[in-house]
Amino acid sequence: MAGGTQVSLVIGGGNLWRGHQATDMDRVKADYIGMLATVMNAIYVAEAFKRQGAKALVMTPVPFANMTRLYEKDLALELMASQTVIINAAGLGHPYFSTDTITALRAAELEADIVLYAKNIDGVYCSDPRKNPAARKYKALSYGTAIRNGLSAADIAAMHISKEARTPSYVFGLNQAGSIALACAFPHTGHLNGTYINVDIKEDYYV
Repeated sequence: MAGGTQVSLVIGGGNLWRGHQATDMDRVKADYIGMLATVMNAIYVAEAFKRQGAKALVMTPVPFANMTRLYEKDLALELMASQTVIINAAGLGHPYFSTDTITALRAAELEADIVLYAKNIDGVYCSDPRKNPAARKYKALSYGTAIRNGLSAADIAAMHISKEARTPSYVFGLNQAGSIALACAFPHTGHLNGTYINVDIKEDYYV
């Protein structure tokens, strides 16, 4: 990628399938369908990268014939070092795990400098801003605060993984033009107003 940044993406599947809305079916089966949706998206995104002249490869924790490569840490690191974008799909291959969980896990495994969470909300708030107009957004907070207060930064399992691995996280919104590129430049940007989460933050503070 530009500037030598090594990138490993985790792709969701919510545009095709949201399992929690399938209240009339078994949760395990709903999660399996969601995993398949992420593989479809990942293959499409990999092709989009290739059309732009970038190298990309889809990796999954379970085999999908010749459509994807089986995830392997050493191979992923080798390919990323050669500027190939690794796109992770199919979650962990098991139900009851969210996209956030696999994101935090892969970041810990690959010893990432930071986890970037692109969300439909522009950071972490003290309560749901869609329900509470007075909700305040954090500029920075600790994993301890996020876990203790059940804040919707990412799911609790993901927060625990990143806390243990001491991997910083940055939660930002996709509604700003160029937000992903700006997030990849973190912390050398003042143009993206998201929320930074880390183990070493001693005092949480708001925007």
